[in-house]
Order: sequence, then C-alpha cells, then structure tokens
Amino acid sequence: MKEARAWVLIIGIITICGYLAFSLVNSVQGLVGSVKDTTEKAINPLSEMTGGLATQVNQFLNPTPTIIPDPITIIRSVRTLARLETIQYSIEKVVTADKGQGSLDFLFGDELILVAHGEVIAGIDLAKLEIDDIWWDSGILYVNLPDPEIFITKLDNDKSYIYDREKGLFTKGDIHLETAARQIAEMEIEKAALEDGILESARINGESYLFRLFHSLDIANIIFTQEDSGD
Repeated sequence: MKEARAWVLIIGIITICGYLAFSLVNSVQGLVGSVKDTTEKAINPLSEMTGGLATQVNQFLNPTPTIIPDPITIIRSVRTLARLETIQYSIEKVVTADKGQGSLDFLFGDELILVAHGEVIAGIDLAKLEIDDIWWDSGILYVNLPDPEIFITKLDNDKSYIYDREKGLFTKGDIHLETAARQIAEMEIEKAALEDGILESARINGESYLFRLFHSLDIANIIFTQEDSGD
C-alpha cells in the first residue's frame, strides 16, 4: 500500500515538473518573439532614417542643376535663305589644350584633352544665282552656279567630351580653356573637311541634283559652267 502511494507521488511530481517545463519553454519563446519584434520595430525606423540620410547626402554632393531660361527673347535678325545643302561630314578630332606653364605645370598648370565630334555642312547658295547665270544657246541650257561654300561647322555637344584634365596644386583651372579648345576643334574639323575635298563634292552633288530637277521639267540638254557668264 505504501509502495502504491509512493508511485502515485512520483508520477504526480513528474507530471508537475513536465507542466512547469512546458510552461517555461512557452514563456521563453514568447519572450524571444517579443524581443525580436521590438528589435525590428526599433531597427526599421533607424534603417529608414539612415537610407533617407544617405539619399540627402548624395543629393547634396551631386545636386541636380536647375536651369531657368529668361522669359525675354530677343530676335536680332531674320534672313531669307535659299541654300542647297548637298553634303555633310561627321568628323572626330582630339585636341589638347594647356596654359603652357613649363616647369611650373605641377603648381600652376592646366591641361585638358577634348574629344570633339563635329559636323560640317556644305552646299550652294542659290540666292547668289543671278539672272545672267542661266541662259539658252542652240537648245542647250547653260547654268553658272555660285561657288560651293561651307554653311555650318559645329560641334556635337552630346558626343563631345573632356577625356582628361590635369590641374596644378595651386590652381582651380582656367574657365576659358575648354572654350578655347572647342573653338580650335571647330576650326580643325572644318580644315579636315576642306582638305578632304568637301567643296568639290558639294559642287558635284549640287549639279547632280539640279540636273535631275531640270530633266523633270523636260529640259534635256544642260551644261554647268564654272566661269562668269559675262566671259
């Protein structure tokens, strides 16, 4: 009888211990989950604040430029044009510009390398065509066209860029150096087009275009001259 009571007591103690252990485990898990939730709630605003601060710093260091055009527009002149554009060159030119400080370059020098992309457009200005420059003779139409000329030489700002720039220790750089480099680049691009024969090509293309135009008007015999009609 005493042994039975002892076993009942032991089983009761084991049951109570198991219940207490189960309750303790649940309490610990609940506490851990609560701490995790609290930590996440504390960290999330901090992360958002840090991300927002990083964005503000980036915007401060790399601000977006604000460009406001003046509402007042001044038209200086208006001209009537009759230009026949017959050829276009696209040219790339590398230009090096420096202030030429010699041995003091490392202190006061300023040097840049500009990769310039430009266009040269040439053709014939038909506004210069006089009435005596077109005449008939024995069923032949003679046309004395004005000399071909370059209409436009310009840099393509979207494709042109500063490849490299080196400044001395005690200089912020010459603000006019890039402008001078771009001006020289335009001159060199036009010079390259001229050396390649852009004007002769413009004349040939212009004559070819006008030849087809006159043929469409049932004028079969056409001769283009390159001398004054008064000769």
